Amino acid sequence: MQLGLLYSGGKDSTLAALLCDEFYDVTLVTGHFGVTDDWEHARDAAEAVGFPFERLELDREVAENAVTRMRADGFPRNGIQQVHEHALERLAAQEFDAIADGTRRDDRVPTISRAQAQSLEDRHDVDYVAPLSGFGRNAVDRIVESKLSVTVGPSEEIRRADYEAELRPLLAERDGPDAVGEVFPDHDQTYVTGTD
Repeated sequence: MQLGLLYSGGKDSTLAALLCDEFYDVTLVTGHFGVTDDWEHARDAAEAVGFPFERLELDREVAENAVTRMRADGFPRNGIQQVHEHALERLAAQEFDAIADGTRRDDRVPTISRAQAQSLEDRHDVDYVAPLSGFGRNAVDRIVESKLSVTVGPSEEIRRADYEAELRPLLAERDGPDAVGEVFPDHDQTYVTGTD
């Protein structure tokens, strides 16, 4: 069975791929809006861990709306959630038997409710799998530490292909570079460079 997994090149989505690989033919899929070429970082990470990779074009209007929402809110949560839901919709419309993401049990964003998962499955005749939904952050970190080579650092410095990588420059373009710091809190990102 073919599974498409939303992929950022980070530890969570990479671990999700490794867990799904036991049961599915996994393709790592990075959604992008065409704002930057950061999707290439996910392609490189996918190659480093030995999975096929595809790009998935997302609707630029969704990114614009997400940035507007984040600016109005003063934080990224709701905008990131909008983008993730859009990416899952687009992925579900592809030729996969199942779709997945790297959301963990204790993630605040993005999250997919049971009702949203069921709706995706019913409307697209696809299975939605959340392989990390039973894992907390500490459990993920311990597993990743023993299985993956990972670079960790500030969000502004780490190569990555998550939604934030394209939303930050879009926000800066619209509202100036200071707006990025006003919306996105300082935090670390991860980038997978291989398996141990």
